[in-house]
This record gives sequence, structure tokens and C-alpha cells, in this order.
Amino acid sequence: MPNFAEYSLAVNLAVFAAAACAVGIAGTRIAAYADELAERLQLSRALLGLFLLAGVTSLSDIATSLSAAFNNNATLAVNNMLGGIAFQVALLAIADIFTGERALTSVIPNPVVMLQGALVICLLAFVTMAVIVGDVPLFGAGIWSWGLLGASLFSFVKISEAEGRYPWIVNNPEDEALGKEDRSGRDESEFPLRRDPLARLIAKTAAGALVILCAGYVLATVGDVIARQSGLGSSFVGMTLMSFATALPEASTVFASMYRGLYTMAISDILGSNIINVMLLFGIDALTPGDPVLSRVGDFSAVGALLGLAVTGLFLMGLAERADRTFFRMGRDSAAVLAVYGGGMILLYSMRGSGGG
Repeated sequence: MPNFAEYSLAVNLAVFAAAACAVGIAGTRIAAYADELAERLQLSRALLGLFLLAGVTSLSDIATSLSAAFNNNATLAVNNMLGGIAFQVALLAIADIFTGERALTSVIPNPVVMLQGALVICLLAFVTMAVIVGDVPLFGAGIWSWGLLGASLFSFVKISEAEGRYPWIVNNPEDEALGKEDRSGRDESEFPLRRDPLARLIAKTAAGALVILCAGYVLATVGDVIARQSGLGSSFVGMTLMSFATALPEASTVFASMYRGLYTMAISDILGSNIINVMLLFGIDALTPGDPVLSRVGDFSAVGALLGLAVTGLFLMGLAERADRTFFRMGRDSAAVLAVYGGGMILLYSMRGSGGG
């Protein structure tokens, strides 16, 4: 691995952009592979989005943040995780523009996504409390970090148990058809991967995951150098530049899934990735020497977590209300998400010197 600190800021930005493009292309391919695997193996798109897509597209987050933690840059690592949560929900709002004439939250008939959103809100509330009150070490990590790990694992168990149960159902037949996300009545030419053997399809998925992992490590290394060279500080770089780059897999899979009409899988991918982001705070804490990381990041990270909580709450309100009201081709809830996210980023930029920035 070259020493990027020896290169100029312009060169490092070019390397960063190239790695980000590699991540984005691989993420687009994996969305198609996941859809085909769901069809072949008769798996739920919601669960596939949660476990396969969220797991694979989180590889860049894993590589970026754990690498930063290993290099003792806890601020960059934590803020990359928290910044990614808010940015990924904003991605759903942007994708809403391309859903069609209807608001995205009005065409999701599967109640499991509401459970996912509620769990993300709870986890982010716990993160905020941990940052505000501080953490104490226990067996190589902080007590709050252990608690977040347990709560995240519990979230996956609850979501798995909820799959297939419909405590409420929609009364619009068109929405019910969207929820099934099957291929009946569609042209065979739309699914070229159908001719691939299952083993080759799995191999392609693994290759895409490997690209995301390697490119994500490059993003982590170069991003740390850019944070120092730009003078913006690791707090703001972690919350913006790194979060944007490591969210590219989610962006590519979301837009690819939307294009295929796989709305539930797209949302499950984002919300599942956000649960993984919170869970990874434990890994960051375990790898970073010294005091627990949630005691060291400060107000900047607390506001970042609250921003993620706020935009997730707005999106969850839209899912619960299912009001098909649009504003410039997006649901009003999506417009509110983008407005709050934009305001939050302005606030974070004004705070970039706080919390270890």
C-alpha cells in the first residue's frame, strides 16, 4: 500500500474518487445479483435487503471505520458511521424522485420496514446518551458499546421473527402487488442473469463484495490523509466526505433496486445498513486503544447521531401515514428529510472544531 501522505491533496482526491467509483459500480452489480438470488432461492426481498445487501454494502463502512480505528483515529471512525446513517436515509429521499408519480412511502406494503426504522431510532437514541453521559471500559470496550452490540443483534432477531407476519395490511390491490415484487408477466430479456448457473451467480456476488472491501480500505486510508491535508478536521471529513464515499454501495443498490421496482428491498438495505453501522461502533471501540471512544468524540458526534435519528423518524412517519402527497416529484416526507439533512450539515460544519474535530 503506497504512502498517500507523500502525495498532494489533488492526487489523493483523484485516488479517492477512483476508489469511490469502484465501490459504486460493484454495488450496482450486486443489486442485480441479489434480485436473481431472491428469485432462485425463493427468499424474501425484505430479508435479502437486510442481510445480503446491507451486509455486502456495509463492507466499505467496515473497512473504512475499522481501519481508521486501528490507526487510532477514533473521531474519523465514529463520525463515518454516524454520518453514513443520516446520509443513507437522505439517499432514500433522493431516490423517491425516481419512484414515479407516487411518494415512495406510499407504495411500501410490508410492515417490517417500519419495525426496522423504529429499531434504528432506538439505537441512535442509545448512541446519543452514551456520548453525552460518557462511557466506562469493560472487557476491552465501553459498557455502552457492549450494550449497542447486544441491542443491534437483538434488532436483527426481531426483524427476522417479524418477516412473514403482517400485523397490518394495505387495502390497495396495486400496493399489494408492489409488495410481492415477483416477475410474473414480465419479459425474460429483463433478467439476463437467469441464464447463469447458481454457482457463478454466487461467485459474482462474492467478487463484487471483495471489490467493495478493497476499495473501502483505500477510501479509509486516503480519507484520513485528506482530513489532515484539507484542514477540515476528521470530525467533518468523517461526517461528510467519508460518509458519502462509503454510502456509494448503498446508493448504487438503492437506485438499481428502485429501477427494478424492488422498493421494499431498497429500504431494507438502507435501514439494515444503519443497524450494522451502530453495531460497528463496538468494533471501533475494541480496536482503538485508550478510553472508550464514545467518551472521546463529544458534541459533534452527538448531533450527528441526532440528525440520523431525526431523518429516520421523518421517514418512519411517512411509512406510517402512507399519504401519497408529492412535492417536486417526491413525497413531502422525503422533502422534509432533505431539508432537515441539509440544515443538519450546515450545523455540523459550524461545529467542526468540536468533539475531537
